Formats: sequence, C-alpha cells, structure tokens
Amino acid sequence: MARKLGAASTRGAEKERSIITPTSFAESLRQYRHAARLTLEQLAEASGVSARTLSDMERGRSTGPQHRTVTALAQALSLGEDDRKQFIDLARDGRLRDHWTRPTGLCELPRSVDDFTGRATELAWTDDFVRAGDAPGAAGVALITGAAGLGKTTFAVRAAHVLRPSFPDGVLFVDLFGMSPRPLTVDDALMHLLRALGTADRLMPHDLLERASLYRSLLRQRRVLVVLDNAGSEEQIRPILPGGGPSRALVTSRRLLAGLEGVHRLSLGPLPPVEAAELLTGIVAKRGSSDGGAAISELAQFCSGLPLALRIVGNRLVSRPAWPAAEFADRLADKERRLDQLRAGDLKVATAFGMSYEQLAVLARRVFRRLSLVPGRDFDADLADLSSPEEAGHWLRVNVDNWLGALRTAASGGRHSAVLDCAESMYWFSDRWMHAPHWHEVFTLGAEAAAALGDPARQATQLNSLAWVHLVPRDDPETTLRYTAQAMDLATRSGATAQIAWAHHNTGGALRRLGRLDEATASETQAAEMFKANGDIDAYCQCLGALGTCLRDAGHYAEALEQYLDLWALLNDDRSGMTPSIAAFTRPIALARVGECLGLLGHRTEAIIKLTEAISLMEQAQLPVPQARSLETLAALLADEGRTGESRQAYARAAEVFEAIGDTEAAGRCRDLATAPH
Repeated sequence: MARKLGAASTRGAEKERSIITPTSFAESLRQYRHAARLTLEQLAEASGVSARTLSDMERGRSTGPQHRTVTALAQALSLGEDDRKQFIDLARDGRLRDHWTRPTGLCELPRSVDDFTGRATELAWTDDFVRAGDAPGAAGVALITGAAGLGKTTFAVRAAHVLRPSFPDGVLFVDLFGMSPRPLTVDDALMHLLRALGTADRLMPHDLLERASLYRSLLRQRRVLVVLDNAGSEEQIRPILPGGGPSRALVTSRRLLAGLEGVHRLSLGPLPPVEAAELLTGIVAKRGSSDGGAAISELAQFCSGLPLALRIVGNRLVSRPAWPAAEFADRLADKERRLDQLRAGDLKVATAFGMSYEQLAVLARRVFRRLSLVPGRDFDADLADLSSPEEAGHWLRVNVDNWLGALRTAASGGRHSAVLDCAESMYWFSDRWMHAPHWHEVFTLGAEAAAALGDPARQATQLNSLAWVHLVPRDDPETTLRYTAQAMDLATRSGATAQIAWAHHNTGGALRRLGRLDEATASETQAAEMFKANGDIDAYCQCLGALGTCLRDAGHYAEALEQYLDLWALLNDDRSGMTPSIAAFTRPIALARVGECLGLLGHRTEAIIKLTEAISLMEQAQLPVPQARSLETLAALLADEGRTGESRQAYARAAEVFEAIGDTEAAGRCRDLATAPH
C-alpha cells in the first residue's frame, strides 16, 4: 500500500513538473487542459471563453489574454495556488511581449491640434458613451456624422486622445477614404488592424469572414479604442466593428448610415459664433501681429461656423503676417468669389464639398446645381410634399426669401412669362398673409412683366392686385383709386369683364374708406351684378359683404345685419358653388360682421358670442388683420358690459396682433386701453 502511494506521489510530482516546465502561456494552457481531461468545448462551457478563442490561445495566436479571461480559465481548470499564480504570470508576460513587439507605426492615432476649440458638450458625450459602454448589452460603437468641413476627423482624434487612458491596450486609427473614388476595402482595413494588433502575416486568414472573426476575438480580449474615419457605407464598416467585450469604436461619416443598428449617434453641427471667433483668434495669434476684433469676428461670420473654413482663413493670415485681416474680410464679402478664397495649400473648402458632390447620381447632381440658384440663405425639402393650401402657405411664409429672390432674379433677367405666372399664383396667398410687406413688389413686377409681354388683360389683373394692396394692408384709398382707374381702362380696352368687375369692387372699397358711401354702394352693386352674371360666386360673396359694410358705415345697422346674415347662409350652403377654401376664408369675417352689427344694435351678449367664435376661427385660419380689429371691437363690448378683466385681456391680445402685423399705432392704442383705469 505504501509502495502504491509512493508511486502515485511520484507520478503526481512528474505531472506537476511537466506542467510547470512550459515557458509560454499557450503551452501551459494546453497541458493544464489535457491534465484536467477536458476538451476545448468542455473548457469553453466551464469558463465562458469561446472554443475558438481557446484554440487561438493554445496555438499561440493570442499570447497574452486579459486578466479576467485568465482567472476564469484558472477557476475552470481548478488550479492550485502556485499553478494559478504561474498561469496568470505567463499571461501577463505575454501581454507585455505583445505590447513591445507589436509593429510600430501601424494604425497610429494622428496628433491632436493644439488650438482645438469648443465642442465641450460633444466631448462630454463621447465620455458618457465610453462609460455607458461598460453596462451589459450596451452598444460599443459611436457614430459621428455631419457635412463636409465640420471637423469630424479633428473632433474624433481629439476625443480619442482624451479617452486614451481608458484603453490600456491601445488606440487605433484607420482612414477608410469613404468619399474617395477608391475607398479602402474591408479586406485591407482588417489586414491593417490585425497587423496593428500583432497578428503576423503568416497567421493572417485569407478568408474575409475568418479575418473578421479573428479581429473581433482579439478585440474581445482587449480594451482597445478603434477610430474608423471617413466611412462611406454600412457595408464598409460592419465587419470591422467590435463584436462585444471592452473594446469600443468611434466612426465618422458624412452620411447618416441609417442601416447601422444599435449604435450611439452624434450629429456634429457648425461651431457657435463665439467658439468660431475663439478658434480663429487662437490660430492667428501665432502670426505675432494684432488684428482688430471686428475684422476677426467678420471673418468668422463669413465662415459660418465651419471649422475647415476657419482653419483655412487662419492659416492664410498666419502665412502672411503683414496682410491685414480687414483686407481679407473685404475679399470674403464677395459671395461670388468666397469659395475661391477659402483655400490654403492643400486645404480647400471646395475640395471637401466636391468629394461629396462626386458621390451623387447624375440626377442628384443636377438638383444640387439648381439649388445653388436659390437666392435665400436656407431651403428645405418640404416643397416636395405639400398636400393642402395650409401646408403650401406655411412653406411660402418660411421660404419667402427664396421665392421672392427667385422672382427678382427672373425679373432682372427679362423672364417676363415666369414673373407674371409667379405673381398671378400668389393672388390666393396674399389674402391669407395680407400684412406681409412683399405684395407691392410682387404685383408691381407682375404688372411690369404683363406690360412687357403686351398683355393688357393680365396687366389689369396685376393693377387690381396693387389696388388691393393699397386698400387693405396699406390703407391708402387715394392710391387705390389711381390703380383701379388704370385697371379699368386696360380691362375695358381688352374686354376683360372679370377685371372690370374687380376694378369696380376695389373702387367701392376705396370710396367707402373716403366716406363716399353712395358712390361706394353703386360701385359694389355693379361689381356684384357682373360677378353674378359671370358665375363667379366667390367674388359675388365678397361684394355682398362689402355692401353690408357700406350699410353699416351709413348707420343702417339692421339692414347691414340682414345683409351679413344672407351672406352667412350662402357661405354655409353646400349647393352654393363656392370654393370650399374661399368659403372657409370668408366665413369668420362674415361672422365677425354679424357680431359687430349686433353690438351696434345693442345686443351685446349675442355680439360677444359671435365675435368670440369669429376670432377663434380667424386664429385657426391665420387671418391676423381682421382678427386684430375684431379683438378691439370685442374688448369695447366687454367693457360696456362691465366685464373689465376680460376687456383688458382682449385689448392686450389685440395689441399683440396689431404689433405682429406692423400697425404700431393701433397696437399702442389697444395697449393703453388694456392698462387704463375703468
């Protein structure tokens, strides 16, 4: 028995010596696994380390796995204290050899610029991304997107330098050349990264899937930050993203790469004006001459917060110390030559934009070139998706600089037909935005274009529109009468009966404003008869309303109320033949007139109800001019009823709307009444 125990002891000692002898981690792991009588799959299940990774370790592909991986293996192998210590030490030695023998200069991170400015919020975002990435199941990829020249690469490099202490196993950088005619292939990108991670060429898999698998397994064992700059597509970067573990990736791209799932996204925008000026000031400080703050601010403004443009401007000034910044600002003031000035050596804003342009399809390039003709500062894509007059009206308000600038450009270029078509198409919208200051110019250009085309009927239309401008928004009835006289003459000579009727209608409005009520009634009656004969029910209803107003101004309140109630019934009759949008536009105005007449007849309670409803409808339809006047009428009725608080609120609201439409006199009057003692 003793002899058997002794023999067993001897065999145990020999087994221990055979395991301790190896000098590499790979050999040690293989012998400990064999001694434990475990297959790769069994050890993988016991330790939580994949069989593929274990195989790479035993073959020497991974000579220095991470500490937590090694301790998990030691526990699964049930190693004693001494064996465990030596096992862990061999892995640590392997990691050190990996670090010092890794080929230098491969995928090295570029230097960070000394004068990097701003982006504090965005840098904090990348720090949060790294910290959040430690949570189970969190995405290990941050995607930084933005247009050309916004400094995505500079920002990503800066962030990587700041984050370097959090990645003890290294920071790697690869330019994918996504916007160039020949982007870096996935095969080549993986080869560069694997070499940087210490994989010898003789061990480099030839198959793409195997190469990507090896890359992910190496990242899973280490804490590495990979910066993938200038990605061109989802397909280009999917195989080179970390597949889990402690490693992280920062990806930059001009494209949104919307197909990437489960990534953190950061959209980089222009620098704010203060930071833009600060960056430019920091760059030009190197040239040793003092530049006026005003000139620097102006230069920064011309660069529109674009870091590339700011860098170019700063570098040009630094390279020519005697060149005044103000002189350079004068050059950049010329919009037609600005892009040519934004170049310094191999840095060119035009080149950055050109790379994106070259990626576009032929049709998209044509659209891009035509967009350059848009005269406003900004434009949007909403014009391609307008489904109602309300949406069209919203677009016209937001993009007034663009369509009005286009109209001016067409007029200066002698494109009379286009100008006239545009002016005529704005007729419906002018009623909805009557307080806008542009209508006199729009319809003047239209009238001039019609005259140049020798079309008196269409010229009469534009002159009637100008008469409306001076009647409603400008409240200048004398000028209105001059335009209606011209319109009447042209319309009569050309036989344009519709424009003759409109001239009578506008004349009636001007005469009423001048207190010539009998003449106004005659003109409006003649216009109403002509519109009715022509079957223009929309215009006929406007004349009915105008006749009611003449009766009201003449003090015939009961007759005026009857006229407005007839109009109200017609507006709500589905068989009337009115255009629904015109009826919806006219309805709140007619209802307000009913309320006014009720108030004048002493029926204040009913009047307040009608006016309140009308004002609500006007706000929905965006009719601020009649809304402001109705609010003032409502406020007076509320005051007469002793409802002081409500009256003050109505006057205050009327003041706000009058202020918004530019009627400062009426705004001041209502503001005074809102605060006056009662």
